[in-house]
Amino acid sequence: MKTIRTPLLASAAMALVLSAGAAGAETIRFWTTEEQPERLARQEAMAAAFSEASGHEVEVIPVTESDLGTRATAAYAAGDLPDVIYHPLSYALPWAEAGILDPDAASDVIEDLGADTFAPGALNMASFDGGYASVPADGWTQMIVYRADLFEEAGLEPPTSYANVEAALDALHNPPEMYGFVAATKVDEAFMSQVLEHVFLANGVSPVGPDGFAPLDEAKTTEVLEFYKTIAEASPPGDLYWDQSRTLYFSGNAAMIIWSPFILDELAGLRDSAPPTINDDPTSPELASKTGIVTNFSGPSNPDGAAWALVNMFGITGDASTDAAIDFVKYSMDEGYVDTLAIAPEGKFPIRRGTEDDPEAFVSAWSELPVGVDRKAPLGELYPQEMIDEIVAGLDVAQRWGVADGQLALTSKMINSQVVNRVVREFIDGQIDASAAVAELNEELGAID
Repeated sequence: MKTIRTPLLASAAMALVLSAGAAGAETIRFWTTEEQPERLARQEAMAAAFSEASGHEVEVIPVTESDLGTRATAAYAAGDLPDVIYHPLSYALPWAEAGILDPDAASDVIEDLGADTFAPGALNMASFDGGYASVPADGWTQMIVYRADLFEEAGLEPPTSYANVEAALDALHNPPEMYGFVAATKVDEAFMSQVLEHVFLANGVSPVGPDGFAPLDEAKTTEVLEFYKTIAEASPPGDLYWDQSRTLYFSGNAAMIIWSPFILDELAGLRDSAPPTINDDPTSPELASKTGIVTNFSGPSNPDGAAWALVNMFGITGDASTDAAIDFVKYSMDEGYVDTLAIAPEGKFPIRRGTEDDPEAFVSAWSELPVGVDRKAPLGELYPQEMIDEIVAGLDVAQRWGVADGQLALTSKMINSQVVNRVVREFIDGQIDASAAVAELNEELGAID
């Protein structure tokens, strides 16, 4: 069984894996969007450990994510791309098509490490022309966060489907003491877009196909609209987004919310800026102990369901010193992978689960990494193993609009237009019926190119 080293302790075995030295030491440039000081320091320590073992120097260069696209395009035009870029999913396919990324190099990394050691859903997102545009590094899946204790007391099944959520609303919605849900309804918030995409995916509904825009199926979309109206009616009035969702769940006044995994440490009282208020002790893990999560969620027309995921990747560029860049990415996904995840464990789920010899090695090591801000504890101490398994399993079935069809750029424009948010809000407010809502969505989304 392969031993996974603890963060920031270099392994002597690393030198046997890396191919550095064969072509001489080189200096590679690494762009990263993880630019917060503590995260940057961790990456610089990783780079130093890699350099010591391989002989290749690594220059870690922070880049603000909102500037990443513009900077990469300019660097490509000037023939001055870095060797490796840590980037979000949205850039993978467009950059591979444009020549910014080297898919052959990414495919070599994945093949060498073993494609079967990666989460299938995340790997599918990187699929490109028979190989991979980039190397999926880490990610997180959106979650339905729910009061497992109340579900158990009421004899309810976990909220894994539209039907189970609706059954829970019937049993638990009792405002203002307890709202059944806190649905996102603030149209101009990206949070609503994110939640809605998850709910649409759960029922197998997407506005795109292989040829671009694909008209929404009226029956399936009506199921989505009716479900969202149901959870909105079980929510407080007003324009709601992530803030109210968290606040009401933390105070014990909401049975279900949809949130990112960055809530996990806060639920356990580890962050003073967002304390649970369910009792008088803001550092108490009580709410965490009462909480369950669901990542894969289904609608009536899609019983297999879907998980909405945010995935980050290591891209090797077309201007790279390819062999050295491959070595660095392989190190970051193997000997150094625990360090990669330790940058922010609550939001960096292990896309690579383990090695061929130890298939769960990285999952086990990740669950022992400390999370939190003002206090720290491992997720494995805060939550039961079945919940850790559920957190990680979402990446097996992770989806996003447009990925499978090569239309991620188009769906990004659709999401950013906030058409879906606006029309859904018109429907749940009773301004239009379902048929008119579907027609309006098809007309407006179909005009985006």
